[in-house]
Amino acid sequence: MSHIPWPVPEPVLPSDVDPVLAHATRAAVRAFAEARRVHDRAALAEKVQIGADGTPTMRLDILVDTAVAEAANAHKVNLLSEEIGSIDNGSAVTLVVDPVDGTANAAAGVPLSAFAGVVAVDGVPKEALTCWLDTGRCWHAVAGRPTPYRTSGRRELDGAAVSLLRPHGPDDNAWWRITKRAARVRILSSSCIEAALVAEGSTDAFADAGSDTHRIMDLAAAMVTVPAAGGAVLDVHGRPLEIDPDLTRRWSGVVAASRELAEELASTIKEAL
Repeated sequence: MSHIPWPVPEPVLPSDVDPVLAHATRAAVRAFAEARRVHDRAALAEKVQIGADGTPTMRLDILVDTAVAEAANAHKVNLLSEEIGSIDNGSAVTLVVDPVDGTANAAAGVPLSAFAGVVAVDGVPKEALTCWLDTGRCWHAVAGRPTPYRTSGRRELDGAAVSLLRPHGPDDNAWWRITKRAARVRILSSSCIEAALVAEGSTDAFADAGSDTHRIMDLAAAMVTVPAAGGAVLDVHGRPLEIDPDLTRRWSGVVAASRELAEELASTIKEAL
């Protein structure tokens, strides 16, 4: 299979990004670019090991994750990553990352994948950055600080624009119930980009319709960025979203433009399940 011909731009980072987060983002983008330069689509998508979360790891994932781990070690902070897992450097600071969110997209050449990183202090997420890998566009937020992003503010599901994970079987009924009420439905296959689009008001909500697919790194950046923009992030079943090195934990995350819409989505899904 052929190589992906499109170049990967440098990330457009705000000047006030935490140095650890900035270093990790640049390392991820450069590793992503090098992987696409060296490997064809089949090699990028090849499953080369089982990740720390218990799912198969594509070659692209581990190449980017290794570069991010080197950045974390250089700053002597802990790392919690989807592929490598937990690295304890004895720091109060943990870098929580999804090295390539939307790996199947990225390996195929579909330009919808992201690096997402969060700086957490004693388990509390403080700062987040999501980088759209094919464009260099970045969404950045610091907990408790105003952001340039505002959600749409939408409060009701009827007529909303909603992004969803694909249906997985047990959640089919909930999935169809949402799609029948929404005005527009998208499946972009990159949870981190979809959450960022909720934060900036491009879409009203994003949800896992009850399949319990999300790991904490799928939601960690949204947990900072979306509330700062006026939205809400929660779990369908009300389970707390926690930075936890146990990567067997899963959530059905709901990211919405308002608390009211998040709760209506969650209740609609839960009833249908």
